[in-house]
Amino acid sequence: MNLLLFAYSQLWTLDKKLWEKKHAGSGVAAASGFDVALVEVNDQIAAKSLDSIKKSLTRVARKQFKENEDAQQKYIEETIQRIDGTSDLSKSVKGTDLVIEAIVENMKIKHELFTKIDSAAPPHTIFASNTSSLPITEIASVTKRKDRFGGLHFFNPVPVMRLLEVIRINETSDETYKKMVAFGEAMGKTCITCKDTPGFVVNRLLVPYMAEAVRMLERGDASARDIDTAMKLGAGYPMGPIELSDYVGLDTTHHILKGWNEKYPNDPLFKPIKLLDKLVEEKKFGVKSGEGFYKYNKK
Repeated sequence: MNLLLFAYSQLWTLDKKLWEKKHAGSGVAAASGFDVALVEVNDQIAAKSLDSIKKSLTRVARKQFKENEDAQQKYIEETIQRIDGTSDLSKSVKGTDLVIEAIVENMKIKHELFTKIDSAAPPHTIFASNTSSLPITEIASVTKRKDRFGGLHFFNPVPVMRLLEVIRINETSDETYKKMVAFGEAMGKTCITCKDTPGFVVNRLLVPYMAEAVRMLERGDASARDIDTAMKLGAGYPMGPIELSDYVGLDTTHHILKGWNEKYPNDPLFKPIKLLDKLVEEKKFGVKSGEGFYKYNKK
């Protein structure tokens, strides 16, 4: 698998930190020896993306090679040379073995992207989505290569988080599945397999957990601080559910719950939460906006 395409169709992150996280996967893939075509909506954003990746690689190099500045520079230069920042999606996809879509969580936009590249990509090219909440089967429905379609769900920050969820739809062939796993392992990830169920493994467990903590807070059962302290000291979690909600982004959690509730209206795990709705309406998204359930000093 020689060439990898990360396709982004919309600049939507809210701050510099999140912008850098969004492109870290391209850097990790390139550092693992893959040639990467990073596709953006225009050349200006593509250039900005490469700059973001270079800064991320610099941090990794400093940790990996510590005081060896020559080794740091070599690592950065060799890695960045494997990444081609471009806005020419149709041209780039013609030479790819694997396409990883990492665009905004909007089914219509994802369908437009995959419809466009399905006819341009070689027959052997595997398509994958990095979606965290939308059904892979539905995303794949507009293509003629469902046997070469699956999910590759990375976690932020990509250079640090070792997990990769590999999602199989009913049509995913064994060959495609094995190649997706091999790709993940080549990037140093621990791969787990999941069917195309809402939220896959991590988010299916994590989002309802955070939502129930918010419901406890909304009912007045306990304070935010006490809920977080309880789960850290009583369950051994590194971060409490209210803190975690702020870190993930209240808008993100709200968006996922809303989508699941629309698709599964009778599931109580996915029912709307008025307190969460209120904070999102007030644009209190958590860490990235400076305030959510807690207040933060924005840097």
